[in-house]
Amino acid sequence: MAPFQVGFIGCGRPLRTDGATGFGMSHAHAQGYKASPDCVITALADISEENAKAFQETHGGERIYTDYHEMLKKEDLDIVSIATWPHLHAPMVIACAEAGVRAIHCEKPMATTYGDSKRMVEACDKHGVQLTFNHQRRFGKPYRKARELLREGAVGELVRLEGTCSNLYDWGTHWFDMMFFYNEETPVEWVIGQIDTRNHSTVFGVDLEGQGISQFKFTNGVMGLLMTGVGGPGLTNRIIGTHGTIELGYSQDVPLRMWGKGQSDWQVLAVDEGLHGKSLGDLVTLGVLDLVESLKYGREPELSGHRVLKATEVIFATYESSRRRARVDLPLDIDDSPLHALAEAGEVVFA
Repeated sequence: MAPFQVGFIGCGRPLRTDGATGFGMSHAHAQGYKASPDCVITALADISEENAKAFQETHGGERIYTDYHEMLKKEDLDIVSIATWPHLHAPMVIACAEAGVRAIHCEKPMATTYGDSKRMVEACDKHGVQLTFNHQRRFGKPYRKARELLREGAVGELVRLEGTCSNLYDWGTHWFDMMFFYNEETPVEWVIGQIDTRNHSTVFGVDLEGQGISQFKFTNGVMGLLMTGVGGPGLTNRIIGTHGTIELGYSQDVPLRMWGKGQSDWQVLAVDEGLHGKSLGDLVTLGVLDLVESLKYGREPELSGHRVLKATEVIFATYESSRRRARVDLPLDIDDSPLHALAEAGEVVFA
């Protein structure tokens, strides 16, 4: 079989290097394709030719374009990785799908509105394109060990999932996704939430709440809770069962611990990596290798767009609950970003 031809939209600069404006995730994606015997990086598109040339020197890629539309028109690409800011994701993903690309791997969060998030999935479904987003935590050993323990009944039946992080959107997309991961992709029935914009942050051009809370119920009765803008030991991820609790991220030295039935104290569980893997690119590489294998054998990838859309729906449903001042029953029937609509109406102020 001929190798998959891989193109990039957005090359960027590596993390903590001169000119870097983010985490340099395109470079982490590239590590994954280079680790696969089934892929070759052939084309690069970036509005900065300088960035594209620097990427080319490190990772390869025969041709450089400053317009991704031109690249899609001239190249016969099997896979395209998109590593740009969220407001650009929807038009880029849709353009790739319409151009006949077979698989698209995009950075998270999905998009700046729920409507754009849905449209990306719909476009890829329409054109038979495999769509994935970089929710790479699903490949981390502490998270997988936690789910294994839960499946084995180490803490009894699952009752509640909890987490804390800085915001519902950029970081929260990971924790919402992990809650679906722990709960076997069970759908969410309803969401109720609230936000406050004091001490807000702006991440990749998107204004976000300074503090928020999202409570939600899965259709199997399990409850979910995510708190943002606050933190503390033992709350990065918490899995609560009828007979005990599993915690992820108690500290840097204790990424995974459990208090099970009959225990008199926490049991620290051995895993040979932290919550981010051994390095930034490790878990991203595993996600890329999985999407390549999925494309080869026609199975659903771990990071599929349909799975990521579930987490994204909870994010925007939380904002919508704050707008309605009421519980929101799913499926979510909005197209915009309620948070930014509230700001445009002057009902919340980013200060």
